[in-house]
Amino acid sequence: MQLLEFISPVVNGQPKGITAVIQLLKDGATVPFIARYRKDQTYGLDEVEIQKIKELQNKFQQIEDRKKTIIAAIEEQEGDFSQILDKVKQSFDLVELEDLYLPFKKTRKTKAEKARQAGLEGLAKIIMSQKSDAINSQAKRFLTSDVLTTDEAIQGAKDIIAEWINENVAFRKTLRRIYTKSAVLESKEIKNHGKDAHKYQLFLDFSQLHYKIPSYRFLALNRAVNEGIVRWKLKVEKEQMTHIVERFFINPSGTKESQNLVNEAFQEAYKRLSHPSLENELLQSLKTKADEEAIQVFSKNLEQLLLAPPLDSKRILAIDPGYRSGCKVVCLDEQGELLTNVNIFPHPPQNELSKAKSKIYQFVELYNIEAIAIGNGTASRETEKMIRTMKFDREIQMMVVSEDGASVYSASAIGRKEFPSYDVTVRGAISIGRRLMDPMAELVKIDPKSIGVGEYQHDVNTKLLQEKLDEVIVSCVNKVGVNLNSASAYLLQYVSGLGPQLAENIVKYRQENGAFTSRSELLNVTRLGQKAFEQCAGFLRIPESDNPLDNTSVHPESYKIVEKIAKQLHLNLKDVIFNEQLLSGLKKEDFSWIEPFLFADICEALKKPARDPRGKLKLFEFDKSVHTMDDLFVGKELPGIVTNVTSFGAFVDIGIKENGLIHKSNLSDHFVEVPSNVIGLHEQVLVKVVEIDKEKKRIGLKRIS
Repeated sequence: MQLLEFISPVVNGQPKGITAVIQLLKDGATVPFIARYRKDQTYGLDEVEIQKIKELQNKFQQIEDRKKTIIAAIEEQEGDFSQILDKVKQSFDLVELEDLYLPFKKTRKTKAEKARQAGLEGLAKIIMSQKSDAINSQAKRFLTSDVLTTDEAIQGAKDIIAEWINENVAFRKTLRRIYTKSAVLESKEIKNHGKDAHKYQLFLDFSQLHYKIPSYRFLALNRAVNEGIVRWKLKVEKEQMTHIVERFFINPSGTKESQNLVNEAFQEAYKRLSHPSLENELLQSLKTKADEEAIQVFSKNLEQLLLAPPLDSKRILAIDPGYRSGCKVVCLDEQGELLTNVNIFPHPPQNELSKAKSKIYQFVELYNIEAIAIGNGTASRETEKMIRTMKFDREIQMMVVSEDGASVYSASAIGRKEFPSYDVTVRGAISIGRRLMDPMAELVKIDPKSIGVGEYQHDVNTKLLQEKLDEVIVSCVNKVGVNLNSASAYLLQYVSGLGPQLAENIVKYRQENGAFTSRSELLNVTRLGQKAFEQCAGFLRIPESDNPLDNTSVHPESYKIVEKIAKQLHLNLKDVIFNEQLLSGLKKEDFSWIEPFLFADICEALKKPARDPRGKLKLFEFDKSVHTMDDLFVGKELPGIVTNVTSFGAFVDIGIKENGLIHKSNLSDHFVEVPSNVIGLHEQVLVKVVEIDKEKKRIGLKRIS
């Protein structure tokens, strides 16, 4: 099988387009670059499809590498294994490959191997033929100084037969099919585990068909197992095993004695070899599936978080609220640089409300503050209430901002590098303010697992999670585009074709030479060659450039095409850009010399060259009458902001310490399988309280709109 044959059944695209993607990836092109600037070669394959091709390409190579290892190991064995080798070469199923390799994979000295070395393989063949009815007599022929009794000889022969049974490819395939269809996963509490098992109550005596267990529930059960609270096992009805042994290994015309011994060998093979192997395989498969679904949920949440609308360049006063330790206040300029910081104490125990308000009035006036960001942690509602009672001499936007991950940033190497002279409380407040200004630029500095927008992110495959989250960040950064003259190195490193070192080199060049005046100037940056320039240039914006195309998503390689379009229209370049009416009326047939996808992309890019795909920030206010759970009652309707979307529903901030949960059954009047299909992170929603459990601090909600 060739790579194209492997990919085509999975990806809905033209073979020529898939082949082009394969070659472009091989040549070092990134997924965002291919999706954005090579549509005419890929026949319009989008970023998701191109990413899938990349994943399948890696999987194909993984299979090819494994096959080479297996073939080499088999060829080292004595004997003619040409049929097995042919099957290995034809297979592109990793599970099947491991089944074929199993007889040759002797990593330790097994019972069967010891029996072979004792010369008992001949007896095993006699029993397996099921023709002899005098097995004891036959066994006497195999007695040696290592095998002293006929019972030992027969047991050794059964060990060999058990291994043959376990290594039978057809048997394992059938058994695997049975497990896939009917295995039940059970868990029982471990006695005297000495831990609080309250949150794992469901799993203390649990039983369910494995494929009916939701991924989030499997991950919770997996955590309970890892914490030593329960143990689990897979169960299959024994009647099915009887059918298998009769079908595969019992000769209907064989002798009763031999049949019984083969059946005993089968029971040993199943209990000692096949069941543990397939149980581990299926549990690993369930874990992989659960990981993938949890990572998908996390990735979608992260994407929505990164693509949250920015406030744009405004002067911001940010407050990290608190009680005893006070509220940390910082003022930031339009670029997010720190202007000043102070601690105020408007809440108990100090209650210096008047003094705190006076300081805020002073900062608003002195630093021309245009917006206020308040962290959503401790004392957030009280701080919000204080700000709303203040009358400013100008219109000031106020937003409550998620603090998740701010403390991680404030204590990180990045935080220390950016603000070495300030402590963690100041850095945390700065992060809150910058998140309002530009969520993506700030959040790329924080480990996504610390942002709190997933489920069981600390239980899933770490490598797979990191790879997927990196993909999401790269996709979002390149979808939005980056200002070359203001972006930090932490943001630049995610631009197509760059990376940490080139990003640092760009910032260093800016510091030494001043702002970039054109995209072509990038080629003066140390170690940034033609290939990196090709990959990154279209995603970098220079608003100050003399060439207006440098502030669009038009790639420099297409500048001459745009100039030719303008010339054909008898217009100046600046008369074409932003001219939406003109561009919408252009007909492709009048520009037959341009590839169709490229023509469409150029027209779209020129209509709104500086458009931010993240949209505009919407202001939001919580219900002023709700401050704690005591202010809630069943049936109350109130506004909220979605803070996390999981496989089972969405968590909503309603303005108090505890978030409410909209279970997926309460998200819509219709059945909802995947909550993220109907609700998004940071979405503003109207909800109704349907359940209050003060003891467990749980609030059940129903979405109204």
